[in-house]
Amino acid sequence: MLRVRCLRGGSRGAEAAHYIGSRLGRVFTGWVQRSFQSTQAATASQNICAADDNKATSPVPKDCPVCSYNEWDPLEEVIVGRAENACVPPFTVEVKANTYEKYWGFYQNFGGQSFPKDHVKKAIAEIEEMCNILKKEGVIVKRPDPIDWSVKYKTPDFESTGMYAAMPRDILLVVGNEIIEAPMAWRARFFEYRAYRRIIKDYFNAGAKWTTAPKPTMADELYDQDYPIRSVEDRHKLAAQGKFVTTEFEPCFDAADFMRAGRDIFVQRSQVTNHMGIEWMRRHLAPDYRVHVISFKDPNPMHIDATFNIIGPGLVLSNPDRPCHQIELFKKAGWTVIRPPVPLIPDDHPLWMSSKWLSMNVLMLDEKRVMVDANETSIQKVFENLGISTIKVSIRHANSLGGGFHCWTCDIRRRGTLQSYFD
Repeated sequence: MLRVRCLRGGSRGAEAAHYIGSRLGRVFTGWVQRSFQSTQAATASQNICAADDNKATSPVPKDCPVCSYNEWDPLEEVIVGRAENACVPPFTVEVKANTYEKYWGFYQNFGGQSFPKDHVKKAIAEIEEMCNILKKEGVIVKRPDPIDWSVKYKTPDFESTGMYAAMPRDILLVVGNEIIEAPMAWRARFFEYRAYRRIIKDYFNAGAKWTTAPKPTMADELYDQDYPIRSVEDRHKLAAQGKFVTTEFEPCFDAADFMRAGRDIFVQRSQVTNHMGIEWMRRHLAPDYRVHVISFKDPNPMHIDATFNIIGPGLVLSNPDRPCHQIELFKKAGWTVIRPPVPLIPDDHPLWMSSKWLSMNVLMLDEKRVMVDANETSIQKVFENLGISTIKVSIRHANSLGGGFHCWTCDIRRRGTLQSYFD
């Protein structure tokens, strides 16, 4: 069974145990592996699970509006993205590596221009309805500022147009009372943070911590300019070899490659998140949190939450088409692994930036309520069989822009305490 030891406040408060950490450390390679394992050894030598009764972490200020440790505690406040002014990113090498070949012509023809306006209009209406439903469920909703993403910009290293502020999960990660701005990896998303600065400054002024990860130059050296993808088979082969379009030239990561479970945070090395980015996050969050790398059989690894979505303490959705190489570690720790059913989204529905598995990209309002696509009746039954009530919302057109409910949101405050879910 899953065991939770109560060592430091809250109903299940505890220090993070070493069962998964000691094993997942081995996935690091080179300098990342040495650094991670040395920290694991130092942590183990301190017997952190028992000793930290006398070393509490800095408490979250009582009135701070930012406080979230996992993906399932009762949701009280959330940022929901905007589809307004969404633009197709230019067809650069990193965009090519993260999109499927049937859409490459779309990017070549429309890069730098608006996504189809009628489609965007419908996506805007869907997200507005989603916001209304969240409010009816008692959740405070904040929105980023509308920005003209078609404006061209130039840095000393590249030129581009922007994309959108639709997916706050991609750029913002909340850990406790800290908001971390991800550096991102696509040139079209370099200035995406600007849409959220007003909100983040408000949170900062109210007591939240605010950290911006090192902004990459996004120079040519960050990308394998000759990344050899021509087919799905190429993608599988390269991913299995640990080869990605992003290099280790400088740290980069998207926040959506991280999945929180209290003291333990899981991440994948993907096309947009490199080992340097993971190492920066690991050092930044140590010693209170441990960052574990997990991997999948995925031909197009970009963002973890349509592949591996933790939906409760000891409960995870694991994509059957993209098996997790470390899933036995979760099973041995007593976790229940749910294989979501095949998505029902039609083959002819445009998914320019994602796969059909957005069906499992759900948003937990608490352990017993989930926001799920109204059209995905199969996965609704899975949740209902688990005793979880489904809040059904249709966001098919919003899906086309690259995300499901988890992607379109960033939970700012969940009512809960910092706990450990592994022992």
